[in-house]
Amino acid sequence: QVPLVESGGGLVQAGDSLRLSCAASVGTLDRFYVGWFRQVPGKERDWVACLSNGPGNLYYKDFVKGRFTIGKDTSSGTVFLQMNDLKPEDTATYYCAADLRVTAPCEMDDFGSWGQGTQVTVSS
Repeated sequence: QVPLVESGGGLVQAGDSLRLSCAASVGTLDRFYVGWFRQVPGKERDWVACLSNGPGNLYYKDFVKGRFTIGKDTSSGTVFLQMNDLKPEDTATYYCAADLRVTAPCEMDDFGSWGQGTQVTVSS
């Protein structure tokens, strides 16, 4: 497992952009399969976007396709989630997760390392 730290959340208006960052407390995320998940109170945590290790496959939940981009910042060894055209329904706590082996695209149960979460609030 690797300790993770998210940053970049905040309060924005609908249509604005935010960039979340996920960093390993020790080392980099270069070798890891990394995912972004989100959760609102009273609902289950859901995956948003994932970046696999190895071939670097990208996976996006339908409701963020065309608006969110997951990628690696090779200079810092971190993984970002660029969120554009934010909507009030994107309001949630966003978590990054990482593991060396994930058996199915964005399979939540396979992720052994989780960050503490960062709050994203989008006002209408």
